[in-house]
Amino acid sequence: MNVLPVGLAGLLFEVDDLATAEALHAEIRHRYDEGRLTGVVEIVPAARTVLVTTDRHPSALNALARDLQEWQPTKSDRPDGCLVEITVLYDGPDLAAVAELTGLTTKEVADRHADADFHIAFCGFSPGFAYIAGLPRELHVPRRTTPRTSVPSGSVALAGEFTAVYPRPSPGGWQIIGRTSTRMWDLGRESPALVSAGDRVRFVPCRSLP
Repeated sequence: MNVLPVGLAGLLFEVDDLATAEALHAEIRHRYDEGRLTGVVEIVPAARTVLVTTDRHPSALNALARDLQEWQPTKSDRPDGCLVEITVLYDGPDLAAVAELTGLTTKEVADRHADADFHIAFCGFSPGFAYIAGLPRELHVPRRTTPRTSVPSGSVALAGEFTAVYPRPSPGGWQIIGRTSTRMWDLGRESPALVSAGDRVRFVPCRSLP
């Protein structure tokens, strides 16, 4: 892995792929939970990186970087979080386009999306926006050529190896295959974000939304 300094008290760990980034995040988080990392402020996973920041002298992070040079990821490194079910009405404006891109019928697209076992890889882009991994390879499709200036809240969409639910209206270029009434971000909750990295997700098809 490649290790880069971030400011005076942070390190960015760069790896080759999402699976390694997830395993690395789980390993660092495990060491933090065991009390082996002191002064850590944030551990932030992304698609190919993990950022660790501290409120203390960076020497502790440098020691972590040296130690992790010998670390090798395993499939068991990513813990199973809580299971969140999201009800989806598969009637998105890009459903037919995704079917054409994949060579599937619209029903097959919906069925394979609903049958998959997903997990939250990381969060970003906007509050409550989770990059959800586990998308079957046959559903990997590119972003739209022309992004929309406004994607409705609750839109269920695909882009590359991820699926996601738009937590609020925003511009976006993902392929929308459905919609949900589940609130991914709600300031009225004790924890506004419905999910966090490591949580599992199941999409449950429905005929109508409340």
